[in-house]
Amino acid sequence: MSWIAENDPHDGKRKCEALWPIFKIAHQKSRYIFDLYHRRKEISKELYEFCLEQGHADPNLIAKWKKPGYERLCCLRCMQPRDHNFQTTCVCRVPKHLREEKVIECVHCGCKGCASGD
Repeated sequence: MSWIAENDPHDGKRKCEALWPIFKIAHQKSRYIFDLYHRRKEISKELYEFCLEQGHADPNLIAKWKKPGYERLCCLRCMQPRDHNFQTTCVCRVPKHLREEKVIECVHCGCKGCASGD
C-alpha cells in the first residue's frame, strides 16, 4: 500500500510534503491494529504482538496512545522538542482554541491538529 504513496507524483510539492502520504498510511495501519486489540477486542494478544514484531504497526506510537493526552498523537516527531523551533512540540499538538493561526499543517507529517480536546 505504501508503494502507491511512494510512486505518487510530487511535482510542485515541498520536499517534506512528498512524505506525508507515507506517514498517513503508517498512522492508519497502526491505529487500525491498536483499535482491533485495545478498543474492540477483536484480535488475540498473540496476533497483536505478531503484527508489532513484523512491523505492521508502530509499537512506540501505540505506547504513546495509551497515555493520557496522547490518544490522538499523529507521529512521534511531533512531540520531539529537538525537531522544532524554540525546543517545544509541534504546532499540531496545540489545541485549536489556543492557536493564533486556525489552519495549520505539521511540517513533518501534514497533521492538521492531533491535540486532545480539539
